[in-house]
Amino acid sequence: PSLLAPYGPYALAGWFFSGLGAILLALVFARLCEAFPETGGPHVYVEKAFGKTASFFVGWTYWIVSWVSTTVVSAACVGYLLPILKISHPLLVFTLQSTLTLGVTALNLLSTQSIGKIESFLTLLKGVPLLVIPALIISRFSLHNIVLSPQMAALPTGDLLSQVTLLTLWCFIGVEAATAPAGMVKNPEKTIPLAIVTGTAAVAALYIFNSLSVMGALPGGILAQSITPYVDAVQTIFGGNWYLIISIISALVCFSTINAWTLTSGQIALGLAQKGLFPALFKKQTQTGAPLWALCISCMGTLPILGLLSSRSLAQQVTTVIDYSVTAFLFVYLACCAAFFHLLLSQKSRALSSWLIGIGAAGFCCWIIVNTPPNTVLIATLFTVSGIPLYLAQRKR
Repeated sequence: PSLLAPYGPYALAGWFFSGLGAILLALVFARLCEAFPETGGPHVYVEKAFGKTASFFVGWTYWIVSWVSTTVVSAACVGYLLPILKISHPLLVFTLQSTLTLGVTALNLLSTQSIGKIESFLTLLKGVPLLVIPALIISRFSLHNIVLSPQMAALPTGDLLSQVTLLTLWCFIGVEAATAPAGMVKNPEKTIPLAIVTGTAAVAALYIFNSLSVMGALPGGILAQSITPYVDAVQTIFGGNWYLIISIISALVCFSTINAWTLTSGQIALGLAQKGLFPALFKKQTQTGAPLWALCISCMGTLPILGLLSSRSLAQQVTTVIDYSVTAFLFVYLACCAAFFHLLLSQKSRALSSWLIGIGAAGFCCWIIVNTPPNTVLIATLFTVSGIPLYLAQRKR
């Protein structure tokens, strides 16, 4: 809500476009997973369509961005705890973020099954900030709080829509994450498509409700400066020490997301190694089946990024990583759309609905990329290019 506040009423349009695009992508991934229910996620589908080289670079990009993106949630998680801990020194904040990252990695090394049980509990806990708080503060809703900031008012409508869609799309990143552990899921060809589609639709409805409630409850200028919007909304309306409870619950919600992305990151690297695209080191698993080195290396890659971002404000951290990560994810999604078209052609499908879904999803990705600043696109491509040395080494082997 804080990042969307300056966009005023355009935020609702952003939710509409990103929600529609996410549902189209969810349908694409659901049908791809139904056809190829294997561990690894997006690179599996690209390999089936275009071979190992394309699969490596899609898998590499997806793996890198999966743990880079986790830094945003780690920053948010610690940010919600700062009002309670009463600390602000960058070194102490970095120490907390690092401890959190190491702890979640250790947790994921225990077993994939245990992580699934923890996620089930934390998902129920998310009901407090994502359902109860908006329901309580909706009574204070006022359209006068949702206004376009002077800075945003100077931009063309097309730029506003593309920027706000890029921001809101962040909330749907991970739409494909359920496909990563397909090899460990019962009846993946049925279970995972159902999870992807219903989950994405639920997220769309839930976040639109949340965003509008918080934006309508707090003046736009105040909300735009907030690093803990849910806490500030509760504090403004109810006062007292309720904000402390919300801070803890909101931090747990962020913890749940870090937990899920850490699991996904490990499964991606494991799947790539099992295909021979990553070094054999990544295939090593613990006695409980967790990918040992895949998780450890992902963790070690996250820590330096947290250090680089710790000197910035939370809003700057979030915006910077979101822009680059979402753009890189769009490259992966576009490659999967191409794999979907290849699947339809190989099956000689004449189902108009399937073709429309694929065209809609690919068109959505292209629209966002074309309207993203060139510098952001260029830096996002570095996620992919950085895999060239490893690719050449693996190919030589």
